[in-house]
Amino acid sequence: MDTNTPGIAAGRLSEADYARNFSDAHPPLNRTQALIEAERCYYCYDAPCITACPTGIDIPSFIQRIAQENNRGAAQAILEANPLGGMCARVCPTEMLCEQACVRNTNESKPVEIGLLQRFATDAFFSAKPDAKPLFTRAAATGKKVAVVGAGPAGLAAAHGLARRGHEVLLFESRPKLGGLNEYGLATYKTTEGFAQQEVDWLLSIGGITVKTGSHLGHDITLNQLAAEFDAVFLGLGLAGVNALGITEPQCEGVRPAVDFIAELRQSSPAEVRVGQKVLVIGGGMTAVDASVQSKKLGAREVTMVYRRGVEGLSASGYEQEWAQKNGVLLRTWAAPKQILAENGRVTGVQFAVTALRDGQLVETGEMFTIAADMVLKAIGQSFVPAGVELQLKSGRIATDANGKTSHAKVWAGGDCRFGGRDLTVEAVEHGKQAAISIDQFLSA
Repeated sequence: MDTNTPGIAAGRLSEADYARNFSDAHPPLNRTQALIEAERCYYCYDAPCITACPTGIDIPSFIQRIAQENNRGAAQAILEANPLGGMCARVCPTEMLCEQACVRNTNESKPVEIGLLQRFATDAFFSAKPDAKPLFTRAAATGKKVAVVGAGPAGLAAAHGLARRGHEVLLFESRPKLGGLNEYGLATYKTTEGFAQQEVDWLLSIGGITVKTGSHLGHDITLNQLAAEFDAVFLGLGLAGVNALGITEPQCEGVRPAVDFIAELRQSSPAEVRVGQKVLVIGGGMTAVDASVQSKKLGAREVTMVYRRGVEGLSASGYEQEWAQKNGVLLRTWAAPKQILAENGRVTGVQFAVTALRDGQLVETGEMFTIAADMVLKAIGQSFVPAGVELQLKSGRIATDANGKTSHAKVWAGGDCRFGGRDLTVEAVEHGKQAAISIDQFLSA
């Protein structure tokens, strides 16, 4: 395929190139590697890595079980605390959480590879025979019914926790597949071979969870209706809105939200996804990195990621920034978009203002420059869309107490739609897990 073809096109690479580019970016440990890595753990008492894990996984315990070649026991220790521990092992920024807290960092430059060990244990469990004895079984039926709206990490964790406690759960999801960002919002090379759905199938195997897709809150169902028909409601709505650039955005081909680009790639063959030759990604978070790297892997000649502040302000981790640069992404900082340029209905570039910090405030210096592009992906964050949600909000998200309870006596919320979070998959799981405990206590009172 001619990679010099101008404009946006699909099928720029060979089948072999696509297979290589979108294979598992970070291959798992084999048995020997896992045993060697497990032996590096000090099995600390009161281990700081446990405190650093948002779901509180007993990390020394599961690593010790790997060392003992008890992989099922290791998986149980992980999934007891984090029912989406398999996916979190793939996408959790462990370098900023548990691995950063590892005591190996004190005298060595390399912590125990906790994320890879977690993946080794959960992969071993999920690859076992389907008729293997289940890890968890449901408690006796309580006769209580709970509605869970949104089947992302928070909703799935809540549904699983509630079903384990004997409650009947009706899980509403607007999209055709369950999983939320795990299914639609992650780079394809981070979660290969349909693992997101494999994990969903395992979660649902607990029983007591009925799924209803194509259900939109505020359109097909209302919160008042759910609160009247169910004993409790959990909202795991995520962030459906895409933040605007704050400038005029002309209607032209080649400008789209990065999240839509990523979702398309997750649900298609890479050869079917159209990409430009000169791609410009505006933003500095994980979504921006995923969109940038995948554009390169689809065959874009040039990919530039632009952020309005300095490198220290990027929300993407240092590891992700390095990953982007290793894959040929150019990072430009201190630049704010001012105008999207277009000709004949197609984007041709973006004009930027050079920015700087003065007295702690981000200002434009007056200098301007233009980056040519035939595709512009917007990755400057998402926002909560409160359609059908008549609850107390704080800074545009649902206000809750520490256990996820909202201003409505029968409604809980968690995940990205909840105020105060860090927009991490692992934290969303913890929200759902704690909300399930709180709802169970409410229903048992």
